[in-house]
Amino acid sequence: MTLPSATTTLERPPHEASPDAEVGTDAGTRTTEIIAIYGKGGIGKSFTLANLSYMLAQQGKRVLLIGCDPKSDTTSLLFGGRSCPTIIETSSLKKQAGEEVAIEDVCFKRDGVFAMELGGPEVGRGCGGRGIIHGFELLEKLGFHDWDVDYVLLDFLGDVVCGGFGLPIARDMCQKVIVVAANDLQSLYVANNVCSAVRYFRKLGGNVGVAGLVVNKDDGTGEAEAFAAAAGIPVLAAIPADEDIRRKSANYEIIGRPGGRWAPLFEALGEQVAVAPPVPPTPLGQDALLGLFKGDDVGRNVVLQPASFADLCGVTYAPKPSLEVIYDEV
Repeated sequence: MTLPSATTTLERPPHEASPDAEVGTDAGTRTTEIIAIYGKGGIGKSFTLANLSYMLAQQGKRVLLIGCDPKSDTTSLLFGGRSCPTIIETSSLKKQAGEEVAIEDVCFKRDGVFAMELGGPEVGRGCGGRGIIHGFELLEKLGFHDWDVDYVLLDFLGDVVCGGFGLPIARDMCQKVIVVAANDLQSLYVANNVCSAVRYFRKLGGNVGVAGLVVNKDDGTGEAEAFAAAAGIPVLAAIPADEDIRRKSANYEIIGRPGGRWAPLFEALGEQVAVAPPVPPTPLGQDALLGLFKGDDVGRNVVLQPASFADLCGVTYAPKPSLEVIYDEV
């Protein structure tokens, strides 16, 4: 099976299934699992999701991949570098033309994977979180809750803390969360924040839990695995920092293909995603998070030295006499 070129036409799903289409015995009774994937920007969420969704589809699952990042790049790997028309942009254009958005305007498919991008405002022209909320409101109008799929995979930025990006956790819109991180402090800091959000909303009566951690660009140093153990969540997969993976993903090539070199990795990840229960995490404090790394790597041994007013004013600072009027006691 060859990858689509940059000129490949995106395939639009029809409004209704063809009368000749094969229908599984569980059609109409399928239980959909909605999973939100979080992680630091650039950590490899889109790479992980594109390959995971492709492998799940090859295993006979019906998968819907929704990009919830204003960069709208979640589906680019799936479609060989091509970008999808986003729901936010399409909705705006249709509204100007006095038309309604249809599913085939915003949803596309490849080899059994359905995919769409929520999108977001241009830089400096609006709130990305509000765009997420608007996007999900439109999905509901398009019948989101009636779609017959096994998995809905939501790709969310984890290092943006405004309400829209925490929507699946705050409103119980998903059953579980998966976090993508690497063996570095910044990505684990984001992973820890996501665990904190999950615990916070569970205290308010929420039901969302963390299914586990995917370690991307794993160099074997073990900090991410240590974090998972401390937070009480499992490691679902460790994707190595391999040149073959880097080169192929940079060329928008799917590596999660049955029979390929990396097939066992994503087959195992698919199995873990299916069975991993949502568990309540135990987020770490800042000192405990720093403790996962060598002191020289993160400056853990630095001592905080309080600065004085004189320090801020310079070495030539001389206190001025107070102008306050002090009255002698009678």
